[in-house]
Amino acid sequence: MKQDRIIVGALGVLVSLCAACTGSDSGGSAQPGVPSFPSSPSAPGSGSAPATASEVPPVTPPQQPGQTAAPAPAEPADSGECRSNELRLSVGQGEGAAGTVYRPLQFTNAGSRTCVIQGFPGVSYVAGDDGHQVGAAAVRDGTKGGPISLAPGATANAPVAFVQVRNFDPAQCQPTSVRGLRVYPPHETASMFVALDGVGCAGTPPIPQLRVQTMQSGAGD
Repeated sequence: MKQDRIIVGALGVLVSLCAACTGSDSGGSAQPGVPSFPSSPSAPGSGSAPATASEVPPVTPPQQPGQTAAPAPAEPADSGECRSNELRLSVGQGEGAAGTVYRPLQFTNAGSRTCVIQGFPGVSYVAGDDGHQVGAAAVRDGTKGGPISLAPGATANAPVAFVQVRNFDPAQCQPTSVRGLRVYPPHETASMFVALDGVGCAGTPPIPQLRVQTMQSGAGD
């Protein structure tokens, strides 16, 4: 019996020791700390916000050796031709022949420089306060003449043929009162106006209602 109590006691000590071991393993004591590492950069398409324009530095192309900035375009050279803003326009006295009146369209140099005028001016009838064109513009009559040097105060002219439109069939001509001429000096895009009351064709007459010749020296009167 005494031997049995010794064995039982020994077993009790072993059980106590085992319980102590088990408690130390499962008692919820803190585990050794696990080191943390920063997450790696997000890959494209992972949902991270893209960089804004202000976050991206501008890329400056490298300058090539010997490279220079392109020069500014040069100003166009003055052609020396007479411009609308330096001319004065008038209509000289005319003479008639076979239903047509010829009158010189006179261009006087009102500027301060000598300019050159050459070729055919553009001429058409205009009417109304808005200056709308009446009928077709003048057709060119003859060949282009040479350049004319026009000193300040000097005058050159272009003869214009004015057809008597009342001789046309009114149904074709459609006679319309006009108040003057719109004129483009040769090689010029800015028009001029000269008053000249008359009648033009708003329709299509059988022959041109206006014909203009090349520029000539002098007033042409």
